[in-house]
This record gives sequence, C-alpha cells and structure tokens, in this order.
Amino acid sequence: MKPELDDLAGSAGEWLRGTGPESDVVISSRVRLARNLDGYPFLTQAAPKQRAEVEALARERIEGNKLGKGMNVLYLALKDLNPIERLFLVERHLISREHAAGDADRGVAVGKREALSIMVNEEDHLRIQVLRSGLQLQEAWDEISKIDDALDRSLTYAFSPQFGYLTACPTNVGTGMRISVMLHLPAVVMTKTLDKILHSLQRINFTVRGLYGEGTQATGDFYQISNQVSLGKSEEELVQEMQGVVPEIAKYEKTWREKLLKEKRTWLEDKVWRAVGTLKNARTISSDETLELLSLLRLGVNLGVVDGVDQRVLNELFVSTQPGHLQKHEHKILEAADRDAVRAAYIRKRLGA
Repeated sequence: MKPELDDLAGSAGEWLRGTGPESDVVISSRVRLARNLDGYPFLTQAAPKQRAEVEALARERIEGNKLGKGMNVLYLALKDLNPIERLFLVERHLISREHAAGDADRGVAVGKREALSIMVNEEDHLRIQVLRSGLQLQEAWDEISKIDDALDRSLTYAFSPQFGYLTACPTNVGTGMRISVMLHLPAVVMTKTLDKILHSLQRINFTVRGLYGEGTQATGDFYQISNQVSLGKSEEELVQEMQGVVPEIAKYEKTWREKLLKEKRTWLEDKVWRAVGTLKNARTISSDETLELLSLLRLGVNLGVVDGVDQRVLNELFVSTQPGHLQKHEHKILEAADRDAVRAAYIRKRLGA
C-alpha cells in the first residue's frame, strides 16, 4: 500500500463522521458533476493517445489549481495502484467500481478529509464529487460550485447553449449534476414498507440504489437515493427537490422506529442484543453478516437501547470491515476465510470486547 493511501486510511472520511442534520437516518449527502473537455471526444470514442492527453491535462490543472481553502489534493494514477488499493478507494466511495476496473490512463484527486474527489477518465473526462455527513446538500452544492468554477477557469468544458454541459450519457446532459443521499432505513425494511417509498420516488423521477451505487444491491439496510434527470432544471432546483424529499423519508423511518420500540420492544431489543453478542464474540464473520448486524446495532444506539457505542465508530466499521480495508491493514492478499477471521478480531477490538 502506498504511503499516501496509508494516510487516507489513518483517518475517517468526511461522510463517516456521523454528524450533521438527520444523521441518525442520513449517512451522507453527495453532489457530483460530470464534465468533459472541449476539443476531445468522449472516452468511448477517444484513442489511447487522446485519453492520455486528457489525463495529463486534467491532472496538471487540478494539482495547480486553488480549489478552495485548505483544499490541497492528492492525485493518484490508477495504473500505479494494485487491485487491493483500487478496491480500498471504492470502499471509501472515492472512485466507482467501473473506474477501478478500467484500464489505460485514469486517475483520482482526493481532497482533505475525503470531502472531495475528482475522477479523471471514468465515464466522462471529469467526475467531480463533494461529500458531506448528514443532510447537507446545500453546503455540498455551494462547495462543489466553487470547485467547478475554479476548474472552469483553467479548463474549457464541452458546453452547448441549447443542451448545457455535454456528457457521455444522455441522462446527464444539462447540468451534469447527480445528487445522492445515503440513508439507513432498518425500520422501513423490518416493517416491509420499503416498496411504498420506492414507488413514490420512482413517480417523481428519483432512483434508488445500493451501498455502492449503480448496479449494487442494498446491504445493511443502506439505500442511495438520487435524481434521474439533470436536463431542464437548474442546479438549485435539483438541490431543493432533494431537500424536500429526504426529510419526509427520514420522518417516515423515525416513525416506524418509534412504533417498533413501542409495540414490539422485546422483539426489537432481542434482535439488537443478539447482534451485539455476535459482533463482540464471533471469531469469524462474513461481510454481509457484518453489515446486517452493524445495522441492527446502529438502530439500537439511535433508539437508546444500547449505550456507550459511538455512532461514528459504527459508521467507520461499515467501511473498514470491507475486504479492501482488511487486506490493506494486513498488508497482504487474504482468502475469504482468513478475511472473515481478521474481520471478527477487528470488530471485537473496535467495540472494546
């Protein structure tokens, strides 16, 4: 593992802090902008030489830019990273799975506290994202707008007066903006009322994905909600739409949590304490079981069933117990069975068992 990645692993990312509005339900807020450079074809049509030119130019301008107060970035060329290092970045939500699996000239710039990442040569030439803990969409938009303006002063974006920012995927044309909020919805899942939320969101052009975005299944009762359309609306309108939707979902989840606590308290406490017992005593545990049990423990902490466990620690455990992080800590490739044993020992240590 490169020393730079060791530095990243030594501290929790911005989105894992467990603070901010609605943080008992809303894990994080993310605003992402898709941008392409004028004069270069989209990556699906670009020759290897053009892809290399895009990465070199983007890297030079990103590293040489004043992106904001304290916003010095670390740039990592993906061709210099091994599979575990790439997986580590995916688990930190700094790059996508598609970016990690890609070849040729690609990179990522990571800002202080991992509040910023800029993927270079993913689906578009640039994928700029800002992350915040809790429900802080407006703050994330304000920040990314400044960063986008700073880059726009040194890079010429592909832009159409009629269509807006031009992107590789037609659904991103316009603002090029994707807003997503990661939610923890254990009570909604337990009461089998999730479909009601999903159908309502689909009717108003929002999509729901799993923990790691498009193409992933929901695990640990985590769901990412994002806008489907970026054309025909301003960035402010898109932010306000999401700002109006998320508190209602959070309210719905909290209502069911209280209802479960009131009407099925013994049943709920039993599930939570069984999760505590397993997490603190297991000698081997899989990724999926870990996420399920941590979800129950997080619910128990939020409802006051379990005391003395920091929500931030739980948020970090959802990430630090993933395969890339475990292998990074051990400085070697681990078979699945070995990872399960290392994971169990790591959880026991973090929970003070």
